[in-house]
Amino acid sequence: MNERYQQANKNYLDRINAVSSQEMVINMGPQHPSTHGVLRLELITDGEIVKEIIPHVGYLHRCFDKHAESMNYGKTIPFTDRLDYLASMNNAHAFVMGVERMLGIQDKLPKRIEYIRVLVTELNRIASHLIAVGTYGIDIGAFTPFMWCFRDREHIMNMLEWASGSRMLYNYIWVGGLFYDIPVNFEERCQEFIAYFKPKLVELDELLSNNQIFIQRTANIGVLPADVAINYGCSGPMLRGSGIKWDLRRVDGYSVYPELDFEIPVGNGEMGTKGDCWDRYKVRVDEIKESVKIIEQCLPRLMQDFKRTPDFDPRGMVPKKVNLKAQEYYVRAENPKGELGFYFVTQDKTDIPRRVKARGPSYNNLSVLPELGKGVLIADLIAILGSIDIVLGEVDR
Repeated sequence: MNERYQQANKNYLDRINAVSSQEMVINMGPQHPSTHGVLRLELITDGEIVKEIIPHVGYLHRCFDKHAESMNYGKTIPFTDRLDYLASMNNAHAFVMGVERMLGIQDKLPKRIEYIRVLVTELNRIASHLIAVGTYGIDIGAFTPFMWCFRDREHIMNMLEWASGSRMLYNYIWVGGLFYDIPVNFEERCQEFIAYFKPKLVELDELLSNNQIFIQRTANIGVLPADVAINYGCSGPMLRGSGIKWDLRRVDGYSVYPELDFEIPVGNGEMGTKGDCWDRYKVRVDEIKESVKIIEQCLPRLMQDFKRTPDFDPRGMVPKKVNLKAQEYYVRAENPKGELGFYFVTQDKTDIPRRVKARGPSYNNLSVLPELGKGVLIADLIAILGSIDIVLGEVDR
């Protein structure tokens, strides 16, 4: 590893030293508002044309992997919230599924627990995509969608805070169950939100998707061919925007997703070239619609088929101690930004893992930026980066 680092550093220094008198080296970030966090992009430009992009990460290290190796599985869940901190429910769901599968209890959980998990993770998916769409609009210069998205996201944040007691970092989904059942009348409040939100989503879609200025800034910009997306390990809307119908909720069929009806939106080059910035944006908008459809199916089942009863205990199967045999296991789930995976190396006679490695989708998706950004205008680079939708807590684990 040290030799690889030294070689990479040598290549970097050689490239910087080789900059000609006609080129400039420009730092974009780590405080630039359009880098969506403390990301530093070192650009080698010829006038307004970007010739090369050198991303520098590591300004927001969370040390998640080492934290997870120093405490038991239950105590690690609050740290999963801090990976993609805009989709904390989804992070915890993936981590917890891995531990439950190693314990062999994944098929024994009450259906009410599984439907509550899907309900809150899909609400969190909508909240995450609203931030992606709203901040993307303001990157391009559209202020109104930003305000609309944060207005509607606030309703979701209030509901998840009502359920968990926390606004963003929930620690709600536990190994073997939940921190607590959803509050009384939570389902009715969700129904009210969906009835309010569906026409608002139509307005948001119309405001941006067919806006000629927005289309000119995003169509045919940052085209990501399907083979390049696969080779770079892209996932989520980045991969589906290139026309590949790959969604782990369908491919792996985890939790109760096989019982639910929803589509997998993909890019088709409607406004430009398949896999461009507009396609990636539109996939996220359409995924919000599909999440609404999933929530509409979960609510009646939670109110009728698997309704709350006096003897329902959301912590009934939560183990006091997670005793696992020594093994290696990988679990993955479809997060708003792509495939979130956890690789476990467990050890006997202790509930503390020997090794935990998180596979954050933002990190892999960001790796394709130097490929997408070659030969574009500096202004278009902002559009390309915004279309990737990264969160630095997941890049700098």
